[in-house]
Amino acid sequence: MHNLFILNKDKDKDGGTIHFMELLMDLLKVIFRIITILPLMLIVTLYMGKRSIGELPVFDFLVILTLGSVVGADIADPNVHHLPTVGAIIAIALLQKFIAWWKIKNHKVGRLLSFEPTLVIYEGQFHIKNMRRVSYSIDNILQMLREKNVFQIKDVHFALIEANGELSVKLKPEKEPVKMEDVQVALPKPSIEYTVIMDGRVQQKALDFLGLDEAWLRKELLKKDIANIQDVFYGALSEDRNLHVTLKIPGYTKSIPIFH
Repeated sequence: MHNLFILNKDKDKDGGTIHFMELLMDLLKVIFRIITILPLMLIVTLYMGKRSIGELPVFDFLVILTLGSVVGADIADPNVHHLPTVGAIIAIALLQKFIAWWKIKNHKVGRLLSFEPTLVIYEGQFHIKNMRRVSYSIDNILQMLREKNVFQIKDVHFALIEANGELSVKLKPEKEPVKMEDVQVALPKPSIEYTVIMDGRVQQKALDFLGLDEAWLRKELLKKDIANIQDVFYGALSEDRNLHVTLKIPGYTKSIPIFH
């Protein structure tokens, strides 16, 4: 009986050692796959082109999802054979390149494999039917307009949701920004703003560069009724010696409500 216990104990020990070695081998296999698959993914992504990352049309989006699934399964499961995964990644990249070429050669195929631009605003009015068709809410459109520095819908001549989901905006002619070539005036010299105070601390290097000192800065602050530099959150000086200041005092900075 005692001998049988010793044999079982030795078996458990050997079994545990074998199990640990199997785990270690699986771990090394996963690390090897990560080391080999990531450079391959980088090469494949560069080969597929910038469009696959930046715009993500619908077909390219599906390609990225497929690549993610293939690579994820290969890395996570050591039982998956590695070489077929490499072959699948290369095949997916070649397919994406072929489809991109085919879309250029055949306009009908291009339209079939991508979304058409959708009009969502025309002459300052929402196109409700089209918004519902592409599942964009009023909040979505307003946010995208703000990202284009458009804060009043009445200023919009028309706006389109492009195939990649981005918003393209054309303002009404009278709301278009004026170009310098349209204005026959002397252009002002570009001016750079230098940070001279940051969170209550004087930026001495900036003052030295401008040929100024802290005494001059304090005098300018006194003109703005600011006696203590520690009260200044941010201070910047333009090349024409115009000082712009933001204070730390709560409630000093005015605000406007944002509603959603």
